[in-house]
Amino acid sequence: MSRIVVIGGGIAGIASAGLLARDGHEVTLLERGSALGGRAGTWRSQGFTFDTGPSWMLMREPYEHAFRLLGSSLEAEVDVVRLDPAYRVLFEGHDEPFEVSGDVEVTLSRFEAIEPGAGERLRAHLASATETAELATGGLLSNRFDSLGAFTGLGLGGRVGTLLRLLAETLESRVAGVVRDPRLRQVLGYPAVFLGTEPKSAPSMYHLMSHFDLVEGVWYPQGGFGVIVDALARLATEAGAALRTGADVRSIVVEQGEARGVVLADGSRIDADIVVSAVDGHATDTKLLAQEPGVAERGRRRWAKRVAGPSAVLVMLGVEGELPQLAHHSLLFARDWEQGFDRIFGAPAVRAIDGVTDPASLYVSRTSATDPSVAPAGHEALFVLVPVPADTRLGHGGIDGAGDADVELIADRAIAQIADWAGIDDLAGRVVTRRTIGPADFAADHDSWRGTALGPAHTLRQSAMLRGSTKHGSVRGLLLAGATTVPGIGVPMCLISAELVVKHVRGERSTGPLQPLEREAAR
Repeated sequence: MSRIVVIGGGIAGIASAGLLARDGHEVTLLERGSALGGRAGTWRSQGFTFDTGPSWMLMREPYEHAFRLLGSSLEAEVDVVRLDPAYRVLFEGHDEPFEVSGDVEVTLSRFEAIEPGAGERLRAHLASATETAELATGGLLSNRFDSLGAFTGLGLGGRVGTLLRLLAETLESRVAGVVRDPRLRQVLGYPAVFLGTEPKSAPSMYHLMSHFDLVEGVWYPQGGFGVIVDALARLATEAGAALRTGADVRSIVVEQGEARGVVLADGSRIDADIVVSAVDGHATDTKLLAQEPGVAERGRRRWAKRVAGPSAVLVMLGVEGELPQLAHHSLLFARDWEQGFDRIFGAPAVRAIDGVTDPASLYVSRTSATDPSVAPAGHEALFVLVPVPADTRLGHGGIDGAGDADVELIADRAIAQIADWAGIDDLAGRVVTRRTIGPADFAADHDSWRGTALGPAHTLRQSAMLRGSTKHGSVRGLLLAGATTVPGIGVPMCLISAELVVKHVRGERSTGPLQPLEREAAR
């Protein structure tokens, strides 16, 4: 068994620590912040509870699998409910919202009502999405992709040609072949934002997101995503992992090309046989390995060629009075959302604020619609996400309007837009507590590359085997986990990245989801 140090206490780090400890390793997790969770944070104020990161639960199976591997179950640890409606969409210039139902047949009928024939075309689209999702979850997402053998056992068979077409075609093109109505195209194309990209840059393979979105449905963990973080941390601790907060790792010790431990900010050293970096990959290459000039320089050159996903301005609002005009999840889509994407992913504007359209396409979570524990009686808890360019010049957020001017301006615009589009009287005047988070906060708090909120965009060249490897390319004994490596962005992907770390440590090259060791399976 090995001594293993895990850097970073986000979802990927905690899951990695817990799984490795259950395999019998001596595991120490080091998180520089005062709390675990990373981007999946929690903020409490005046009786309100807010998620400060992930808030939309798709792909339930990776959650269930992770808890099974940790010796428990999702149902035993977290009260997860399926949302119906899954979400509501408000369109600029249209008075009637569109609701995606928890029942796929209802959603099909609603597509048909807007565009005759769209219902059956959507049914075929979803059949393809389901098949692609099964291919992904069956082997592509859980694959190490570090040898020729990684491509065997994937069950591709006669689907190689289909897979190649899905990679060559864009999501935008595929959606255009399903529906003509701009609103319906937006509904089918918006999941690209979850992947840190835009419909015209995402491979159409990612139409698989419509399976998780429309077929499997949208879920919510009662109490918020902090409950998932707490459950994972508890199970990791029970497995024997030591989880330390307030432990700031300054460098990874490399001796003769091999990771041999870490050095903390106080100068102390923790020796290890294996180091797992579950923090931002750019920070790993350029900061934690800065004392290795050749490694750091190769890292800088590699990251200079990558495409960043968007950043975000996050707004947490405690609001007096009820807000039935909003569903648990609501999406607001601007008529010209292409302009919004062009500004987010285009060349940096002279003024950072010019990279943000008004009105913007944005997302609102009203968790109090489902969960009475997150707000005082007679009040609502809102989480607002405005996608913005990955540009730290936009600045930091703050509490009760104390953030930098551009961040607070974006928040004010978003609040006014939500009030106008949803028909809410005096929304701004009813806010009793408020906090904003900006791109500079992502950079400062999470060492996030360019201040992105998500990580590298899921373009063709940054997806699957082209995204990278769990094994660091220049340092032996250094493994990577989290959203900036494979398989990618999002909580489910971070959980799977922890499985890939364990596969590397075990020397296992299976193509499917990680299986428990024999002694664990027998329990």
